[in-house]
Amino acid sequence: MSVAPKPPRFVPRDPLTLHPETRLVHGGTTRSPFGETSEALFLTQGFVYDDAESCEARFKGEDPGFVYSRYSNPTTAMFEERMALLEGAEAARATASGMAAVNAALLCQLSAGDHVLAARALFGSCRWILEDFLPRFGVETTLIDGGDLDAWKAGVKPNTKILFLESPTNPTLDLIDIAAVAEIAHTAGARLVVDNVFATPLLQHPFELGADVVVYSTTKHVDGQGRCLGGVILSSKQFVTDHLQTFLRQTGPSISPFNAWIMLKGLETLALRVERMQASAGKVADALAALPGVEKVIYPGRADHPQAELAKRQMKGGGTLVTFVVKDGKAGAFRFANTLRLIRISNNLGDAKSLITHPATTTHQRFTPETRAEMGISDGLLRLSVGLEHADDLIADLTGAAEAL
Repeated sequence: MSVAPKPPRFVPRDPLTLHPETRLVHGGTTRSPFGETSEALFLTQGFVYDDAESCEARFKGEDPGFVYSRYSNPTTAMFEERMALLEGAEAARATASGMAAVNAALLCQLSAGDHVLAARALFGSCRWILEDFLPRFGVETTLIDGGDLDAWKAGVKPNTKILFLESPTNPTLDLIDIAAVAEIAHTAGARLVVDNVFATPLLQHPFELGADVVVYSTTKHVDGQGRCLGGVILSSKQFVTDHLQTFLRQTGPSISPFNAWIMLKGLETLALRVERMQASAGKVADALAALPGVEKVIYPGRADHPQAELAKRQMKGGGTLVTFVVKDGKAGAFRFANTLRLIRISNNLGDAKSLITHPATTTHQRFTPETRAEMGISDGLLRLSVGLEHADDLIADLTGAAEAL
């Protein structure tokens, strides 16, 4: 007499039926036979096999198991799956840093003779890849005003393979119409790559707007507590198979399993942190606009943002960063930053602690004054990443700094 197998007592829900906040806690979890509550941290370089035949099958790709942590790792795989579920992507691959993600997302699909069209308002290291690095290998690049759709259309060439942008931009918080640029890219037979780090996966969904590849520095909001570096590239399974997987495997910009584990822990609280930080950022932006010595405030959630209508259409909120300009240029900006007693000076962002940066002398210091002016970065401009402190305490600190002006 045969006995039917006993069904499992716990059957997990389909993650696609769950809200993003729930996916951030449960998505991608793979438990070992020990049944641990927290995701396991697999600090291993390699893996063993039962026999030589199994090893051969693994290397051929006939056995889907793990081979080497430079290629893939159980902890890293959980982080990648959770990010893909959150972003609505078919696949994700983690990297050692955000710039490793940007570099890999571009290089894996480019060859000598190709052309990249990009918005000029970019993080300094991204501009370096486009302007200094890619041309060394015969890849042509063109930088344009990202807000000018006619410039995107005019900039496309027969050999254009990639359109690249970030929105909101770093540090001026300009917005680019992702859906419109995606249509231009696809009409030209090119792919659109979007750096979505400022908006976070919760406040803007580039894939829904037509993007083909999305990149993040998970060092920022995903970790969110200043602990470690990481990045991630999200796209279709076909893109990963045809372009990305081999590039990552052979060049090795792999994330540490420990860092991937930290990112998993950060994702669990991402929704709570972003909600609180964004609420405070809105209050801080309004307070800054009323302070003496503050000449301009830029925040996508304010009605006076030059692209407020696009912000409402494209984003789910104003974000966690506020950019503002103080009088007296660099001297005024330094005096303002040095007077702060709660907000700290740092070039990072998306942290639980509020951080302020002077882009002209840090993230964008290598550019000429003319190039910075073209990007909208004046000597009096400051970028504030709003953290988890009480908004009233931040406003008091900023008010004290304004009085020093």
